[in-house]
Amino acid sequence: MLRKMVMMRRILHVKGDVMCTMLLLVLFCLLLYARQVVLSSGWDRPVWKLEIHGSTSSSRTLLATSGAKVGQESPEFPSSPSEPQLPACNPQSKSKPPQAKSKPQVKSKGRSKSRQKNVVPTKAAGNLLPTMPPFDFEGYLREKDNRNFKLLIDQPEKCHIRGAEEGSITAPYMLIAVKSIAADFDKRQVVRRTWGKEGRFQNGVSIRTVFLLGVPRNRTALPLWDRLLAYESQTFRDILLWDFEDTFFNLTLKETHFLKWVNSSCPHVKFIFKGDADVYVNVENILEMLQGQKPDEDLFVGDIIINAKPIRRRSSKYFVPEFVYGGGLYPNYAGGGGFVMSGHTARRLSSACQQVELFPIDDVFLGMCLQLIGVKPSRHQGFRTFGIPRPSAAPHLQTFDPCFYQELMVVHSLSVPQIWLMWNLLHDPKLSCHNRTSLTSWPFKWRERTEEEAGEETDYGEKRVFITH
Repeated sequence: MLRKMVMMRRILHVKGDVMCTMLLLVLFCLLLYARQVVLSSGWDRPVWKLEIHGSTSSSRTLLATSGAKVGQESPEFPSSPSEPQLPACNPQSKSKPPQAKSKPQVKSKGRSKSRQKNVVPTKAAGNLLPTMPPFDFEGYLREKDNRNFKLLIDQPEKCHIRGAEEGSITAPYMLIAVKSIAADFDKRQVVRRTWGKEGRFQNGVSIRTVFLLGVPRNRTALPLWDRLLAYESQTFRDILLWDFEDTFFNLTLKETHFLKWVNSSCPHVKFIFKGDADVYVNVENILEMLQGQKPDEDLFVGDIIINAKPIRRRSSKYFVPEFVYGGGLYPNYAGGGGFVMSGHTARRLSSACQQVELFPIDDVFLGMCLQLIGVKPSRHQGFRTFGIPRPSAAPHLQTFDPCFYQELMVVHSLSVPQIWLMWNLLHDPKLSCHNRTSLTSWPFKWRERTEEEAGEETDYGEKRVFITH
């Protein structure tokens, strides 16, 4: 009897363990099912959305309760409610337009866009620093005494031209120097094929061309930029590359290093044209202007800016604070789009620019160097470094007519196709500009710019007058 009772207890104990185990398994399965239902329905999202972005957009509630599709995309949301979630909804609503087929979703999509317009600018404005200058002038002043940088790519034979007699070497009549950056290969190419083409021209004058570059600041934007310039130098033999960052305010370093290079590698050049890659240059007109000019005398011709004031607006590209330049007016200087100087003046400027304190705007800095050596720059109407205004005296002229450019020296702010087009139009043998019917009884003349207009506080980098197409 006792044995039977013991056996019954053991059987009941085992049955109880089995029943408990089975009950636990059933409860566990119910919990898993409930969790799956919650995840698939997205009910775990609304609390986070309402707490963080409860007043930003009505699309937040919709995205949190839109069914299994949102649950499948849940890994795109941040795991912490402290992280901003607003940007995560923009690519979702744009990258999957096929899901928005039903009318309710289309309507809510439009509401979210209208409300996001009110939210996104607020976030962007919070990251802006409107009171900070666009350039670290204090750092510039600390490092401005570092003015000697290594020449990475040189053209030592550029100014050695073989003469008619065997063994004789002469210097070029005119050297064309073009400011460029590594990424502007297309601009260098159009200059090489048009107005910057090397060779012998009228009256047997020889012309050579070089491009002035520094090291790119953003080197990831142009991978293998050094290989590009190395191959380009091997092919065209016209690249001068220095080991300083190619930034706007380092154009002054480009100026001083080029003048030093001229003094050492091209000391006997007669004349120099220096300009930008986005200009059209009528080289034939410049050569005609230089006839009778003596290369061993001072000459500096361009679009001269008189009584210009320093720009004090922080938003301007040319902003200069008073602790960098406290004067009320700049010295007279030439617009950087293009100017011509004699070899004698270039050699004198090379010495003067080593004495003048570096200034972040290269055009003004060169005007300071001219002031030091006592050379007054000459203004020529053919240099249009600020573009061409639409003439009120001749409204019948088209602004891109080749006859409009035929008498000019330099025109600034042209694109690569425009430079190519204008060069071919002006060299077309069928071009005729003498049989035009004039609507005025007097010959057309360019309007002179008064000293008051030149002295206004103008942001000279803006395209104020050139007509874009």
